[in-house]
Amino acid sequence: MGDRYEERASRVDGAKVWTLTVPPGSVHPVLPDGCMDLLWIGGRLLVAGPDTRAEPPSAPYGGSFAGVRFAPGAAPALLGVPAHELRDRRVALADLWPGAQVRELTERVAGAADPAAALDDIAVRRAAVAGPPDPAMRSVAAHLDSGRTVAQTAEAVGLGARQLHRRSLTSFGYGPKTLARVLRLQRALEFVRSGMPYAEAALAAGCADQAHLAREMRELAGTTLSEYFTGTRVVSATP
Repeated sequence: MGDRYEERASRVDGAKVWTLTVPPGSVHPVLPDGCMDLLWIGGRLLVAGPDTRAEPPSAPYGGSFAGVRFAPGAAPALLGVPAHELRDRRVALADLWPGAQVRELTERVAGAADPAAALDDIAVRRAAVAGPPDPAMRSVAAHLDSGRTVAQTAEAVGLGARQLHRRSLTSFGYGPKTLARVLRLQRALEFVRSGMPYAEAALAAGCADQAHLAREMRELAGTTLSEYFTGTRVVSATP
C-alpha cells in the first residue's frame, strides 16, 4: 500500500487543504513549491517555511498528516512573520503565536473528526483579522508563474530591482529569481505528469532545453527526473 494524498480548495483564497497518509518505511522527501504550510503532525501545530531545496524524508514510521498550503506570498501576513525568517525551516506555531492560543487551537484540532477541516477553520479565522497579503507580491508570483522573466515582472508591477528583491524576501522567503526557478520546476513536473516527454516539458515550462531542466531538478530537488517519476512518490506540500 502506497502513500495516499488528497487535496481540496481551502476557504482561504488561493490555498489548498491537504491530507497525507503514508505507510511505515515510506521515503517521502518534499520539493520546493514556493508555498508555506500550516501543518498538523503528531498532535502538534507547525509551520513549514518556504523551501529552497528538497527536504529529507520525514515519516519513517508512517502516519497521517494534514495541512493548509497557502499560495506564494499569502502566508506572511496571515502568520505575522516575514517569510525569510522561516526559509528552509519547520517551526512550532507556538513559536510564532501566543502559547495559550496555540494550546487551545491544538485541542480543537486534536478533537476534530476532520483535522484538515479544523486547520482550514484556523486559517479562515486568522485571515479575517490579519492584514491582507501584499497585492504587488501576489501579482509578482502570478507573473513569474506564467513564465515572465524577473525583469518583465518588475516592469509589470512597477518596482525597481532592489525593491522587488527586498519585498520578495518578506513575501516569499527568497528573491524573485529563486521563486521563478521553483515555479518553473513545478510547471515542468506538472507537464511531465500530464504525459509530456521530458524535452517538451522543459521547453513548455521555460527551460532552455532538457539538460537545463535536469540541472534544476538536481539542484532544487536533489534527484533526477527518472528517479522522481519511477521511485518514491514526492508530494510538494508536506512536512
